[in-house]
Amino acid sequence: MRALFRDQPRAFYMIFLLEMWERFGFYTVQGILTLYFIRFLGFDHKTAFYTFGAFSALVYGMVAIGGFLGDKVLGTKRTIVIGLVTLCLGYLALAITTKEYVFLALGLICVGNGLFKANPSNLLAKCYEDGDHRLHGGFTLYYMAVNLGSTVALIAGPTISAKYGYPYAYLLSAIGLLIGLINYAFQRHHIASIDTPADKRPIALWHWNIIIIGILFATKASAYLLQHVMIAKNILWVVIAMVLVTYFVYMSKEKKSSVLKMILALILMFEAVIFFVLYQQMPTSINLFAINNVYPSLFGISIDPQSFQALNPLWIIVMSPLMAMLYEKLYKKGVDFPMPYKFASGMTLCGISFLILYLPRFFHTDLGIVSSWWLIASYFFQSIGELMVSALGVAMVAELVPVHITGFVMGMFFLTPAIAAFIGAYVASLTALPETIVPGVQSLNIYTHVFLWIGVVIMGVSLVMWVASPFLARMMGKKHKSSASML
Repeated sequence: MRALFRDQPRAFYMIFLLEMWERFGFYTVQGILTLYFIRFLGFDHKTAFYTFGAFSALVYGMVAIGGFLGDKVLGTKRTIVIGLVTLCLGYLALAITTKEYVFLALGLICVGNGLFKANPSNLLAKCYEDGDHRLHGGFTLYYMAVNLGSTVALIAGPTISAKYGYPYAYLLSAIGLLIGLINYAFQRHHIASIDTPADKRPIALWHWNIIIIGILFATKASAYLLQHVMIAKNILWVVIAMVLVTYFVYMSKEKKSSVLKMILALILMFEAVIFFVLYQQMPTSINLFAINNVYPSLFGISIDPQSFQALNPLWIIVMSPLMAMLYEKLYKKGVDFPMPYKFASGMTLCGISFLILYLPRFFHTDLGIVSSWWLIASYFFQSIGELMVSALGVAMVAELVPVHITGFVMGMFFLTPAIAAFIGAYVASLTALPETIVPGVQSLNIYTHVFLWIGVVIMGVSLVMWVASPFLARMMGKKHKSSASML
């Protein structure tokens, strides 16, 4: 693994740490947000799921705007800094707010994340030359940075909020972002030579005033939409339509070879939507399942049940370098494993992860409590699937689309979890417990029944993806080699 890290461009390490600290702040909030809505704001389960879905949709729905600003207006590096500052202020506001202003603080977080999210990966993509074989391994290791930050966050956030209260957990998020800004200040010279035309363009004072006004307006609008979820959903569909039109306009200006690759990128983004519907279950339906029906012990250590979410980044940290080494080994052997097959493999593993969660209904105590090993096994399969879909989805954009629209299309890729947020909220709402049911055997049966159907549907989707993979691989101009040739 050390060799993989050593082979990466020098700027990789700076971006690695930057992403790690930003994700620490974000997942400290996300890991406790569903129960925050239930316990602090008094929402029922279904309302909490849909509000969380709206929050996730806004968080990712604004990423395309941040990517556009990074590409065309402010430059990638300036947009990163503005995003970090906005996020830090949002977490601080959430730590000190009252119930009356909670949604303004959450709105500021949505805006900050939208500004930040697309640009570090855009910056990292520019560190590699065209055809550089280190790209997939580098982005897989980069994805490990996300999960280093989120692992600590998903353990620390629930623990601190349970012992000291929510404000202290949110203050921890703000501190994480402050460390990220300090890291950027000390290491920015490593990316000094990586510039886009927008990075080189001076920004006048009146431009900065417009940006600040825009952030304030977007924060207020986000706060309103978080309280009016259906309006948020309708606006999201309008935004998606506008982004798709822009994408097709860009496509119409490209050569035929580039157009085919852009069509492939669009198909794989659609498949990514399906994955993110599953991912949305971790902080919602699976989280509530863990709280109500899983013995709160992880590898023999007693934990807050919300911290079971840390299994996802823990498995990714373990498996990321192994997957990166696998890609490197296949490359050295001259074995090709095209992106469509990776997506199909990842979706199959995700289907298995939900089928596993059906089995606990046959192995439980009289109180409906089940072993944590079911979650450990389920998260293992879903996390490897995530590495093959989400981590490589970012690399896919860097590989398939023209470099001059990379930021915009990366932002477009991050719309896939925004779309999935509302679909995922609907799926999670199927597990919402009626007020007449006390957590126990009945709640276990409700959760596992929904998990079974999720698993069955996803296995069907993965079958279609396997059948379509040879065609999609040919669109990329690559042939898939047989399993025998990989051994």
